[in-house]
Amino acid sequence: MKDYLNSDIHLRPRFKMNFSESQDVLISKFKKNLKSENCNYCSKIVDGHIVIDVPVDENHFWSPQLNIEIEKMNGDETIVKGLFGPKPQLWTLFMFFHFAMAAAFIGFSIMTYVQWTLKEDNSMALIIVIGLPILWIVMYFLGRIGRRKGHKQMDELYGFMMKTLEV
Repeated sequence: MKDYLNSDIHLRPRFKMNFSESQDVLISKFKKNLKSENCNYCSKIVDGHIVIDVPVDENHFWSPQLNIEIEKMNGDETIVKGLFGPKPQLWTLFMFFHFAMAAAFIGFSIMTYVQWTLKEDNSMALIIVIGLPILWIVMYFLGRIGRRKGHKQMDELYGFMMKTLEV
């Protein structure tokens, strides 16, 4: 089994592993482990896609989710791709704020330029144009803080996945 990890800068860490077992065998391992009595993880399995959430009683705003994609390769070889990230609702909200700030930055940049060329007072628009990248950087670090708060749960999900795949 080979394990490929991306650099640490990503807000949504990814990994990829190669296995010499078939896709069906690996999926059946997950089904068996997730339905056992001592498993508290919430999960959804659709074809080769598995979503594992932390237990409901341990869930908080920054709790991660593990998305696993099991793909067939040649013969009995498979690739297991994983992605840790926040719940889709939180990620969508987070991305909405990023796009809204980008649109506001473009709009206020145009407003600053127009006011500057018309020789009008552009101080308010200029302050907003300078403040938006600072706000974007703050949001990036908030995402990093959130990932750090969910890191223990990410380790637990990863450990559960590795235990399941090595059975």
